[in-house]
Amino acid sequence: MGENIVWHQTTVSKKERQERNKHKSCIFWFTGLSGAGKSTLANALEKRIFDLGLNSYVLDGDNVRLGLNKGLGFSDEDRKENIRRIGEVAKLFVDAGVITCTAFISPFREDRDRVREIVEEGEFVEVYVKCSLEECEKRDPKGLYKKARAGEIPEFTGISSPYEAPNNPELVIETDKQTIDESVDEIIRYMKENNIL
Repeated sequence: MGENIVWHQTTVSKKERQERNKHKSCIFWFTGLSGAGKSTLANALEKRIFDLGLNSYVLDGDNVRLGLNKGLGFSDEDRKENIRRIGEVAKLFVDAGVITCTAFISPFREDRDRVREIVEEGEFVEVYVKCSLEECEKRDPKGLYKKARAGEIPEFTGISSPYEAPNNPELVIETDKQTIDESVDEIIRYMKENNIL
């Protein structure tokens, strides 16, 4: 499979796109439990980036599962394939010169590490959106924890399926201890310190 497929180099390079955009491209990979605030934080960061005149895009778990990954379920195998596909799409966005914010539970370290391996050094920024299970259950914006506790959702991360927290994320954002604005400020500081901006 794939033996006669060769990567086609584009005429415009990633470096040229980044120079025109006046910023580097990368993936901010937001990972954490359901309800931890990944999508909220990714969208707040994108708004700030957009307001600065930079090129960005949010790849959100639910949105991707409604289209690209529509046929995937929530078994361990399907979760791995979900993250593999997202990693490949995010890599294309990086090549396009875009700051890409991904908001996926992505419960397995191995899957996140695989995405890190397919991009260049410094282009994968793992953001652990840390929030206690108790607080996530209190928030429960989609009513998923309630359904999982009632046995209506099998293989639910944090309840009946494991979540492996990152060992060495670039950033840890504790959404039960800081505001969205404080969290975004912290990420923007990281971007400046690491010459993304």
